[in-house]
Amino acid sequence: MSDNVENATIEILKGIQGSIAQLRSETLARFDKLETRMDRFEAQIERLDTSMRKDRRNAAGMLVMMRATAGDFDARVSEVEERVAVLENRAS
Repeated sequence: MSDNVENATIEILKGIQGSIAQLRSETLARFDKLETRMDRFEAQIERLDTSMRKDRRNAAGMLVMMRATAGDFDARVSEVEERVAVLENRAS
């Protein structure tokens, strides 16, 4: 009877050891898949960061151009207003 118990105990322990080994290999396989996905996500994030930097630089450049254009337009309108004021003063 004790021989059967010892054999059963050894078989149970072997089964537990096999289950642990299988769980470990499945876990490592899942981590490998996750690492692959994370690498892809990191590459996408890097591309987005690069694109956002370019967009920010382009937006800053457009803002400078818009300010320069608005300043030039304001200066020209001021010149026209001065000329109109001079003409109005002559007429009166």
